[in-house]
Order: sequence, then C-alpha cells, then structure tokens
Amino acid sequence: MKTPLELFERVRLYSSVAVAMAIVASLIASQLIGSKDLTWQVAIALFALAVGIPHGALDHFVTVPRTNKKIMTAFIFIYVLVACAAVLAILKWNVLGFQLVVLMSLVHFGVGDSAFLNELDRLKEKTSSHLPTPFVVLAFGSIPVVLPLINSASTSALAQVNTNLVNWHQGFDQGLRSIVLALFIMALVALVITKRFRDVVDLFLLAALAVLTPPLIAFAVYFGCWHAMRHTARLTLLLPKSQSNYEQSRALKAFWSAVLPGTPALIGSFVFATGLWIYGEVDKSFFWFVLTIVWALTVPHMIVTAKLDRKALRI
Repeated sequence: MKTPLELFERVRLYSSVAVAMAIVASLIASQLIGSKDLTWQVAIALFALAVGIPHGALDHFVTVPRTNKKIMTAFIFIYVLVACAAVLAILKWNVLGFQLVVLMSLVHFGVGDSAFLNELDRLKEKTSSHLPTPFVVLAFGSIPVVLPLINSASTSALAQVNTNLVNWHQGFDQGLRSIVLALFIMALVALVITKRFRDVVDLFLLAALAVLTPPLIAFAVYFGCWHAMRHTARLTLLLPKSQSNYEQSRALKAFWSAVLPGTPALIGSFVFATGLWIYGEVDKSFFWFVLTIVWALTVPHMIVTAKLDRKALRI
C-alpha cells in the first residue's frame, strides 16, 4: 500500500521537525524572556497537549464491535470510570500516583514508538535490517519521560505545578540519570550496528528535547507532536473512513479522518479541567489539572491499545 507508507513517512518527518522546532523555540525564548518564566512554557505546552489529546479518543473504534450497542455503552462507561478513578488517585496520592504514571508512560510511549517503526517497516515491505525493538522500547520510552523530570530545571517547574512532586524520585535522580544514559548508549549502539541511521537521528532529537527544553514543554511536545501523531498514523490503518481515503489516494484526508472524531475529547478535557480548577477545594494550578487529565486518560488508553501494540510488535 503506497499511500499509507507515504503518510507514515510524512508523519515521521513532521514529528521530528516539530521536536526540532520546539527545541529551537525554547532556546530562543529562554534567552529573550527567561528560562524561569512559566507563561511561554505553558502556552507552548497547552498547544502541544491540545494536538495530542484527540488521539486517545478513538480507542473504541478499533477495539470494540460498533454493531453491539450494549458492549459499546459498557466499554465507554468503564473507560470513563477508569479515567475518573485515575484522576482522583493522582490528586489524592500525588507522589505515588505520579510515580506510577511515569512508569506506565515510559512503557506505553516506548512500545508506541517501536510499534510505529515496525508498522513502517511492514509498509516498506523490504527493509535493510530489523528494528532492535527491546532497545528502542526502553530508550525511546525513558528518555522523553524520565530525563525532563530529573534535570535542573524540573524543580522550579514542578513546584509551580504541584509542590508535592518536587521530590517524586525520592533522591534517586542521579541513579535514574545513569540508567537512562546507559539505555541511550545501548540503543545507539544497537541502531548503528543494524544501520538504522534515521532512528539514530530520532534518538538524538528526543534526547535533545529532554535535556535542552523545560520539563513541561519536553513532555507536552513529545506527547502531542510525536507520540500522538505517530499513534494516529497507525489508527488510519484500521479506521474505515481512513481506508476509504487511502483507496482514493488521499493520505492527508485519511489522517484527518483519524483526528476529527477525537476533537470532542479535547473540548471535554479542557472543560473538565476548567471545572476542577474553578470549583476545586484544593489550591492547584490550571495546568496541573490539565496534566492530571492527560495522565489519567493514558491509563485506560494504554490498556485498550495493548492488543494493537502487541500485534505491531510481532512483525
């Protein structure tokens, strides 16, 4: 299928360019406005999160038979219930909830990247070498999740998001840094040996994003402009409307067919976050609530997409 391959390659290019632009924009803003100013960081982060939220709203389209209304209703109810439970858990047990989300996100993002690259290899039909999946999962998952949270800029940023999260690593930050560095080196060596040089570029881009940009931007840009875009590309291989557009050689419309149905989730997420911020009894920042919603939605999303990810990783 030539058109899906074209879309996958374009999405890969766009996500890499988006990360590069975020790095440059952050470096410029840090010099002109100041690295401690949170306004420009939140503005960029909110935009990136808005781009990424819709991708998780299509889980029912690819995992549940749409002809059975009872099953669909039960699925939506359980999905929302799990997300709400996750919100309450994170808000009540900040540190433990945050630690679990970090671990869960590391696995989910690493598997998602590997699945995307495996799907891309399948579409190419002929590849020079196989993806060293275990190394990619660990490095591509830990770098964008862990590194932004243990760099020197994370303390002030997390303090303005939620003071309870400042010491989330319980003093093991240096150990985590060493582990991630080791995973980076192992992935780099594995990718070079297998001659996956385009993946090497992505590996360095993710590392630069994690190290050179503020934590809020690093997570949000990765989530919205990297992970979500690549996951959406994978969804186009399953959605009927996207398949129809592929048959007519309309790759861009195939992509938008996998984006537009998720926009109500974007609106609903920000409405819910605004409600929590206005009527909540605990003094928290609006952005903390937005992040909480995103983290909470990741819980049922990861569970539901596990089957899709396993299938891709078997390639």
